[in-house]
Amino acid sequence: MGGSRLPAELLMVCVILLSSAIRGQEWTRFRGPNGQGISEATTIPVKWTEKDYNWKVKLPGGGHSSPVLWGEKIFVTSGDQKTGRGILLALSVSDGEVLWQKEYALSPYRMNRDNSYATGSPAVDGDGVYVLWTTTKETILAALDHEGGEIWERSFGAVHCQHGPGSTPIVIDDIVVFTHEHEGKANGAQSAWIAVDRKSGQRRWRLERQNSPKTSYSTPCVWSAGTDAPQLIFTSRAHGMTGVDARTGTVVWEVGSAFPNRVVSSPVIAGELLIGTCGDGPSGTRLIAIRPGTRDKSDQVREAYKIEGSSTPYVPTSLAKGGLLFTFHDRGHVSCLRSGTGEELWREKPAGRFYGSPVWVDGKLYCITREGEVVVIKAASTYELLAVNPLDEKSHATPAVAGGRMYLRTYSHLISIGPKKGVP
Repeated sequence: MGGSRLPAELLMVCVILLSSAIRGQEWTRFRGPNGQGISEATTIPVKWTEKDYNWKVKLPGGGHSSPVLWGEKIFVTSGDQKTGRGILLALSVSDGEVLWQKEYALSPYRMNRDNSYATGSPAVDGDGVYVLWTTTKETILAALDHEGGEIWERSFGAVHCQHGPGSTPIVIDDIVVFTHEHEGKANGAQSAWIAVDRKSGQRRWRLERQNSPKTSYSTPCVWSAGTDAPQLIFTSRAHGMTGVDARTGTVVWEVGSAFPNRVVSSPVIAGELLIGTCGDGPSGTRLIAIRPGTRDKSDQVREAYKIEGSSTPYVPTSLAKGGLLFTFHDRGHVSCLRSGTGEELWREKPAGRFYGSPVWVDGKLYCITREGEVVVIKAASTYELLAVNPLDEKSHATPAVAGGRMYLRTYSHLISIGPKKGVP
């Protein structure tokens, strides 16, 4: 035989580890890998001042969306309500230079004062960046390559809702998935969850859904039970928690009564449980943990536990890690629960109120308050506040982490912190 060869099993392990390392450098959607807010970075500082920034750039317009990253580019949306523009920008991770921007003419619409023209985050993969612009007259879903060239653009119907749109797309395998939901009669429009081919924009499936008295803003994640095909997990006021076959768009299981109020947060995977929250007004009303079902019905879907009342979060998405569930609340409290039982271990109020969601980095939780302070808390069963770092502008966004750096979006600025040269 010729030169030495790796055993097949070892070669497969190497491929898996290499793929994981490559994926670990990317932050491809809202809250990063599968929307769970977990980063493997070890180089993010706990305390800093503006002197420690790698860069801080002003964005054209404002917004609440979170940035996504691929390689040496960071993608973020911004909007200008006065001129009716939505803007997708690509910036260099090294110095924050704007590499290109694409503008979209949007139909003016009324919205909640806490909403914005750029609330939905983009999604990105190795081939393109995908952005969703939704108004009361039309919905635009567009794909561009990493240099800003248009791959395709598709138009869908208007969205009818009280507080204005704010949905975020995701990419799974070869499809782009997004929710297109309406409130009430909606002039005869029908709510749906939609998947299109990521290369052509052609529709792959459309799952019709009931209209709801309260539109949901949740972003789905992917879950799989052993050998079952991947399921998309959706949470909504109209249908509760739902497992959908990602290939066909058919419902695998559903807990329709899971959420009595509006759903804004996204689903969280906590071991064998799926967790979601809902709320109304200034606070949450329910946190529920579901043990999902399997396609062959060998394991029936069932409720594991639920927590009722204003002690639950509403807008921020929770974070599960190491048997613990960390919930950040609209009124500013932070709680730590045992994710398997819902038992509360601690509850504290470190700073201001939260709309953004936490991320986990090297045993620490980072979350931006509405007032624009980055709260850093030890991710542990005992409470320890490590730092409160001011950003000097309000924020509803969630941090992004890639290449060993953290990117913080305030209403009209984008900030980079971490090693000056990044981490290879």
